[in-house]
Amino acid sequence: MADEDLSSSSKPYLINHPSKIARPSLSLDKKIDEGPTTPSQIIDRMINSNHYPSPSRTILSDRFIPSRTSSNFSLFNLTPSPSSKNQPDGARSEESPSAYTSLLRAALFGPDSGSFFPGTPDKGPPNRNIFRFKTETKRPLPSLMPFGPDDSIPGVSYSPVKTPRKVPRSPYKVLDAPALQDDFYLNLVDWSSHNVLAVGLGNCVYLWNACSSKVTKLCDLGVDDSVCSVGWAQRGTHLAVGTNNGKVQIWDASRCKRIRTMEGHRFRVGALAWSSSVLSSGSRDKNIFQRDIRAQDDYVSKLTGHKSEVCGLKWSYDNRELASGGNDNRLFVWNQHSTQPVLKYSEHTAAVKAIAWSPHLHGLLASGGGTADRCIRFWNTTTNSQLGCMDTGSQLATLTGHTYRVLYLAISPDGQTIVTGAGDETLKFWNVFPSSKSQKAYTIEQQEIARLLEVPEKAVGKN
Repeated sequence: MADEDLSSSSKPYLINHPSKIARPSLSLDKKIDEGPTTPSQIIDRMINSNHYPSPSRTILSDRFIPSRTSSNFSLFNLTPSPSSKNQPDGARSEESPSAYTSLLRAALFGPDSGSFFPGTPDKGPPNRNIFRFKTETKRPLPSLMPFGPDDSIPGVSYSPVKTPRKVPRSPYKVLDAPALQDDFYLNLVDWSSHNVLAVGLGNCVYLWNACSSKVTKLCDLGVDDSVCSVGWAQRGTHLAVGTNNGKVQIWDASRCKRIRTMEGHRFRVGALAWSSSVLSSGSRDKNIFQRDIRAQDDYVSKLTGHKSEVCGLKWSYDNRELASGGNDNRLFVWNQHSTQPVLKYSEHTAAVKAIAWSPHLHGLLASGGGTADRCIRFWNTTTNSQLGCMDTGSQLATLTGHTYRVLYLAISPDGQTIVTGAGDETLKFWNVFPSSKSQKAYTIEQQEIARLLEVPEKAVGKN
């Protein structure tokens, strides 16, 4: 019996398994490589191994040894200490790191230093696991600094820091303008959308082509009349001329030909404004006439309300509202079909000549007063309210260079250059709003208009 026990113990042990499972699947005949067991073997394998974890991949830890960088050791502090229970809430909150400190550290030293505990999870469902066995590479957090773009954030653009714009102290071009009237209530300079400047000098109108620097004489009203206002249509091909005799003439600038003469005013026409095919004219007779150049009548409607000469007119960019300023210190707003002003403003204390609509915000209107007022006021015609007031300190413009007061101003079609005219009979060009890229190329249509304006007439003035 003893021999049987010894003989049976010397036999290899057999594992009983179900009949449905094949025997080779649980065979223990093969020797399992348990890897290095001594410390020296482990160190040798670490040194000689060429397999380094990629920073862009998930780093796996051992089955039983958790990863240090991913474990949330802050959960060990969930149970407050007995000493902290007796402290007031304010004292405990002061000891804890504030959000501001965390944001500041992340901004100054990088996103990895923004959290006080390594591997702190992002906002999301709370994970109560203390130990973790893998480390997932996360995208770096966006920079919290107000300067410099962060390339790791797709779809987010940062505007560069703008350098202060320097206003030039001297003009880059000066043109002589003999017989330019020193009258505050006239509007004798206008710049077309085709880069052609119209100037009324005495009883003549001249066109200065900014593309070719050529000067062309458009018309001569004679010794019995004089030019009081000029205004280009939006297309830049037709020019309206207001005269001292109360007439309005329409000229085709490309052919230097008068198309039509319209009457109605009893005194000089000092203000003109276009709205598509409708021309508004303001006069010393206190009236505003709406003229449709497609109709046979000289005017289609008459706007009344001013108590003195109308010296400023401007249509909004959507052609829905007309603003008018007068020597009665009043600013009126009209719509397309009204014969009486829908809005009236009387805050100015001097004549209102300077009027401008915002091309970006509907209903935003700016108006400037004369010497006694010296203010630029901003209005919201949608809510019928004044938005602000700026005291300029003088009726004169801030650009120095003219020896007399600045009376006329126009801006180029590209929005970079302004021209000013004064009683010293000069026109000065200022590069006030330069762009980052030089815009010297013009469209084919602009070049065609410039070529047509070079008529073989006697040129006056020099570049």
